[in-house]
Amino acid sequence: MTSFVAQLNGRAATAEELAPLAFAGHAHFTAVQVRGGMLRGLDLHLERLRSASVELFGRALPDDRVRSFLRAALEAGPADLSLTAAVYSPSGEFTAGGADAELDVLVRTGPAASGPKGPLALAVVEHERFLPAVKHVGEVAKTYLLRRAVAQGFDDAVLVDRRGRIGEGTIWNLAFWDGASVVWPAARMLEGTTMGIVRRQLDRLGVPQRVREITPADLPASAGAVVMNSWTPGVAVSRIGSVPLPGAPSFLDLLHRAHRAEPLTRP
Repeated sequence: MTSFVAQLNGRAATAEELAPLAFAGHAHFTAVQVRGGMLRGLDLHLERLRSASVELFGRALPDDRVRSFLRAALEAGPADLSLTAAVYSPSGEFTAGGADAELDVLVRTGPAASGPKGPLALAVVEHERFLPAVKHVGEVAKTYLLRRAVAQGFDDAVLVDRRGRIGEGTIWNLAFWDGASVVWPAARMLEGTTMGIVRRQLDRLGVPQRVREITPADLPASAGAVVMNSWTPGVAVSRIGSVPLPGAPSFLDLLHRAHRAEPLTRP
């Protein structure tokens, strides 16, 4: 019988191995939805893990080894699931480290997810993530800002940098619609794998895209907005701060169609 797993370097992790990670915060990860034992954007996930490992640890594991760990977890689980793969050094935090640091990969699987139905109302919060291009762990601000936004009557929050530019959500990328083109915010942020999938498939579909700085003052001119992450290529946004946004079902359909065009592959 297959079940959800927590595997360390391709084998079942023990309680003794997992216990130190309860207080660990120097690691990075990727998250993906698996359907029928396959996933989209494998190359993007591998590149994310590779580049983040070089940034945090000065070296990266070979892609083939990481893929073997992903396969082991998928073979032990049901056909549809959520998967996260985290890379860390067993030497722990608060050490000098170095390019010869040993790296471990913890792969965890759980129930498949598809995200909220929306539409979502998003609070505007000034916040800049540390190392925004790295999907790293231990970011207390994400949950803190989410919960504060919910307490204020919103569903989540949008992050605005010190220059007033909208960048990303707490755990989301943002995309806007001007009626003819997909508009991506220009700011320092984590460019998600789903965002990468959608962008390259929109290119193949011949859909115009552009990147520009967007501030809260620009929102009234928007013809629609969505958030996306590993759960989904698009959830409609009905309001950002005090600015209502029009529904754009054709925009939402376009993003989901682009995502479906990305082939499913096995690790």
